[in-house]
Amino acid sequence: MRLPILRVRSTVIAAVIAVFSSVALAQPAASQPSSTGNMQPETRAAQSLPSLAPLVDSVKAAVVNVDVTAKVSGRGERGERGEEMEQSPLDRFFGHPGGREGRESIRQGAGSGFIIDPKGLVLTNNHVVEDAVSITVHLNDGRSFPAEIVGRDPLTDVAVIRLQGKDVKELPVVGLGDSEALKVGDWLLAIGNPFGLASSVSLGILSAKARDIQAGPYDDFLQTDAAINPGNSGGPLFNMKGEVIGINTAIVGGGTGIGFAVPSNMIKALLPQLEKEGSVTRGYLGIGIQDLTADLGKALNLPVTEGAIVNEVSSGGPSAKAGIKLDDVIVALDGQKISTASALTRAVALKRPGASATLTLYRNGKKEDVKVTLGTRPDIEGYSKRAPHENEESSKARVGLSLSDLDARTAQQAGFSKSEGALITDVVPGSPAERADLAPGMLVVEANRKPVHSAQELASAIKSTPSGSTLLLRVTAPGNNSRFLRALKMP
Repeated sequence: MRLPILRVRSTVIAAVIAVFSSVALAQPAASQPSSTGNMQPETRAAQSLPSLAPLVDSVKAAVVNVDVTAKVSGRGERGERGEEMEQSPLDRFFGHPGGREGRESIRQGAGSGFIIDPKGLVLTNNHVVEDAVSITVHLNDGRSFPAEIVGRDPLTDVAVIRLQGKDVKELPVVGLGDSEALKVGDWLLAIGNPFGLASSVSLGILSAKARDIQAGPYDDFLQTDAAINPGNSGGPLFNMKGEVIGINTAIVGGGTGIGFAVPSNMIKALLPQLEKEGSVTRGYLGIGIQDLTADLGKALNLPVTEGAIVNEVSSGGPSAKAGIKLDDVIVALDGQKISTASALTRAVALKRPGASATLTLYRNGKKEDVKVTLGTRPDIEGYSKRAPHENEESSKARVGLSLSDLDARTAQQAGFSKSEGALITDVVPGSPAERADLAPGMLVVEANRKPVHSAQELASAIKSTPSGSTLLLRVTAPGNNSRFLRALKMP
């Protein structure tokens, strides 16, 4: 499977060498240094290719190794941050060079970081220093310093630590660049401590931007194919100007050349609070949202296909006080375009509580601006898992749905806040229902903005909807009171 990639790269290299060879051969013989007179043209061309050594030399002194001894709670096999190990394709790559775990409830690990202030301020990942009992930072010049945690933000996996000691002064530093200015295909350089191999350098490109890897509510990762491995965690990702444009944070387990970094622009927004307050306090709208799709936009009679649909408004929250309503579609925040629900979540989170914000939205097809005063976002972010469903007494409908009524027992078992609605028990693969992102276990509570009390009511609504039309459904997931819209197109 990898051979075509190798061939493409070999072809590109051969083409580059051919270009340089033709230039070298075109030069007069007298212009060639005598020491290269006996070299093959390909050798001379290879020597003329640019080297990254000057760039590496200019930044590597500010890259550090971070050794941590941390507490581990409970029993069982533990992950990098002390949590129970789960089967997940994504890994936080915090190295463990021989630490002890289990009975003594202690883990030892090695990560990376980089100095951003000559007085010893270091950026790294939160999962590197979380629950640390002691932190020791090793510099490239052989010096070592103890360190203390200045601030941590688990939701973005960013942490700031400070070196301690009378000799902490005039240290080498690197600066944060503009991650938004990057383009896919730009060259990137990673430096870190993979598997305890200090100051290891790897080269790659920016593979993608704004990746949501389901690591947290504010995912906006840069993806790179620069080689990063366990121990690189917390290390810098540089652009060709020597600016840090990301903190290497996660990799795909079992993959090759698929790494993720927290973008520098997000880090710059968090840094002042982390330095001064030790944590991040975020703005809060008090709404539940989902992505606007083309089908939903059509069903809502909107002139746009991107934005965030409001599917829940917290009673007494900032949005409720500002008059935000269900099915409002937010397309901008303070003039900044909002393309997805995640983009709105991140934009609001970067604002301080108490700040005034202007939401540009569509309501009943009409565009308007609504001013809202942001509240304080709760610290705890909950992610519920889908509960199993029972009592599959369903009838097939023309869209590939099997339905049943929801009784009080099933509602309690599944974690629904109400005991009325049409419970989805099965979805036919490839059916209109599957294309509408409906799934077994979901509870349909509205159809075309009218309450649904039973499976029969939903079946009747589906039957009466003309072919080619779209039935707008409001659904709830088990164990989660948040509501979502789904556009079910009739075949």
